[in-house]
Amino acid sequence: MSRTGPRAAAAALPAAALPAAALLAATLLAATLLAPLPASAGARDGMSATIRYTEYGIPHVVADDYAGLGYGTGYAAAKDNLCLLAQGVVTLSGERSKYFGPGAAPDGSLSSASTNLASDVFFTGVNRSGVVERLAARPAPHGPSEEIRALSRGWAAGYNRRLREGKITDPACKGAAWLRPITEKDVYRRAYALAMLGGSGMVTDGIVNAAPPGRDAPKAATPARPEVEAAVRNLMAGTGMGSNAVAAGSGATATGRGLLLGNPHYPWQGGRRFWQVQQTIPGELNVSGAGLLGSTTVNIGHNAAFAWSHTVATGVPFTLTELRLVPGDPTSYFVDGRIEKMTKRRVTVQVKQPDGAVKPVTRTQWSTRYGPVVTSVLSLDLPWTGWNAYAITDPNARNLRLLNTSLALGKARTTGEAVTALKSTQGLPWVNTIAADSRGEALYAQIQVLPNVTDDFADRCNTVLGRLMYRMGGVAVLDGTRSGCAPGAAPGTLQPGILNPDRYPVLTRSDYVTNSNDSHWLSNPEKPLTGYPRIVGDEESERSLRTRSGLVAVRDRLDEGRFARADMQDLVFANRVHAGELAVGGTVEMCRDMRLGEPCDVLAEWDVKADVDSRGALLFDRYWRKAAAAWDLWKTPFDVSDPVRTPRGFNTGSWAARKALVDAVRELRSSGIPLDAPLGDHQHVTRNGERVPIGGGTEALGLLNKIEAVWTPGEGYTEVRHGSSYVQVVSFDGDRCPDTRTLLTYSQSADPTSPHYADQTKLFSEKKWVTGRFCAGEIESAPNLRTIELD
Repeated sequence: MSRTGPRAAAAALPAAALPAAALLAATLLAATLLAPLPASAGARDGMSATIRYTEYGIPHVVADDYAGLGYGTGYAAAKDNLCLLAQGVVTLSGERSKYFGPGAAPDGSLSSASTNLASDVFFTGVNRSGVVERLAARPAPHGPSEEIRALSRGWAAGYNRRLREGKITDPACKGAAWLRPITEKDVYRRAYALAMLGGSGMVTDGIVNAAPPGRDAPKAATPARPEVEAAVRNLMAGTGMGSNAVAAGSGATATGRGLLLGNPHYPWQGGRRFWQVQQTIPGELNVSGAGLLGSTTVNIGHNAAFAWSHTVATGVPFTLTELRLVPGDPTSYFVDGRIEKMTKRRVTVQVKQPDGAVKPVTRTQWSTRYGPVVTSVLSLDLPWTGWNAYAITDPNARNLRLLNTSLALGKARTTGEAVTALKSTQGLPWVNTIAADSRGEALYAQIQVLPNVTDDFADRCNTVLGRLMYRMGGVAVLDGTRSGCAPGAAPGTLQPGILNPDRYPVLTRSDYVTNSNDSHWLSNPEKPLTGYPRIVGDEESERSLRTRSGLVAVRDRLDEGRFARADMQDLVFANRVHAGELAVGGTVEMCRDMRLGEPCDVLAEWDVKADVDSRGALLFDRYWRKAAAAWDLWKTPFDVSDPVRTPRGFNTGSWAARKALVDAVRELRSSGIPLDAPLGDHQHVTRNGERVPIGGGTEALGLLNKIEAVWTPGEGYTEVRHGSSYVQVVSFDGDRCPDTRTLLTYSQSADPTSPHYADQTKLFSEKKWVTGRFCAGEIESAPNLRTIELD
């Protein structure tokens, strides 16, 4: 249902353009939407829901309407992860320094801020700008749909009910002064922060720390090429996110219908975790899967006829603009020959002092017509000099449509309806969509929110630095002296400055599509996708070992026969180390030539997997991390005509590889770790004192089951930072219930007192899965079914 009438129309206009009466109406609308909920909001407003819990604490929420569905979902989410959710509320309110001190680092789930103070200044600035309230007040499709408004209102009420019950057992926040009821605004703030993660949220420190230069500042500064190359190479790695997904169609499945594997790689700690849920409004919505904590919707999942997943895309969701400053006045800049002043905003946050007192601290933020001034993008310094400065333009800083898109995907019945949903809602900020439907179609679609930068536009408007960064990584650095070099409005878009939804790559196949965080180009090698703007992604360039590993595994499976559900499960947890498949034979030959003895025998007997019982996997891991970037590693370089199989041919004469092997052997021996130790003995997590071995491995190894863990000398990998998270395999077979297997690798709850704190983590260790329960009969037959009635 969409809002109509003068009140909705007023909300869609910028405040400066509204007459007094309309401005008042829009203000009242925003106030109504975002007012705090009373303690009895759920019961007073008639919200009700039923929550049925099946194995491993997975809730199935049923309600008569969207408000009730949000009510049950918010309650269940808070029951499992109240402390993580409440930490996010503190972060987005700009109050971390008040409660936890200014110097500690946030968990990184909502921005890249390196300190609590930087996080508070950033989010307080966002809150003072009123942007979330303005976006929330806009009617759909520009703002939240009526269904999302009801879900968000109900979600806040359900969260508050759980908080009001006082059944807090998690020591992370039990009795904490920072626990408080939330409002609908808090729900929107979280969705907004997630949308910005690939842009403004990735350069938080660079925005917060931007300050005009002093008198002795250099006249001008341009980053050196090696610095640029490193920054571009690590662009999205700084977000700590990745993913694999494979969708198979009728020509590649045993059922002749769709089959989907979703394997997102996300943090294991902090508030950017997935949480499983099924949401049902009889006759209206029935979707199961997982959402990022705080989401009112399922972000990755399936319904009775359609399944989807997301992978982090290569599209660059921001642009930089180089400003030519006025001599003697570094806070003014030239546009079209005229002088413009930067906007100065003083932001004050409350900061806990060493003696426990709380005092205000004020910082200044600087902004331009192109966006906030920024002095660094990940590892690349962009100094603010007396001659130039840089601003970041982040179109997702005007995007509160993400939840609309997730809900629309949850309602889609076919891949065609999914494409329509993506194009009409325009809410995905930094991900691809890979999907399959019961008709047997497989879909790859990179329809996201990117700046409206075509290659022709980039040629006209990029600076010298921009030409280099755009060619290497799709990062445009535009000429700020020309107003015409700001990305403009495109046809068919819901906001100015974003790319036309018809300019993105979309591929529908009856065999398969796949993505492992490389660009669109080789979603299916039989149909390379070319001709898209560089900002979307690169083409005809070397693929990562993980991408190649996935394509080889799919092709190997199809050479033997069509995919069944179990085959897709095996694909991700086979733990094939593609780097080992390409290089272990040559490494053993090199090792024997070096007369190293035991390491050669260990690697020769290795099963070339990263299973918990694989002996030699740890030695190869420590060696390959050191050797992988060597320029002389391969005899046959990348060949665009054979992109899946090149580069190849391990160079046994590589001096970098020889040194890496010696260093790895020395490292393990000095740590007292046997060279043939089973991987799980030294790659594990500890849950309530119990050590749980973990299989999988790092990005450089080229295996689908990505696991990035903290290396502790003398012990091994003692904690997982991020990697495989919510894994789902969904198979369709006629009119029957979807045949689904899922696994949440770090389990449903972060509360160490919960029975669902480590239960699925142990399944992950043993390569076991949870059987999905989607249809009513499946749910009702679950052993130890528990039901909660909320009214």
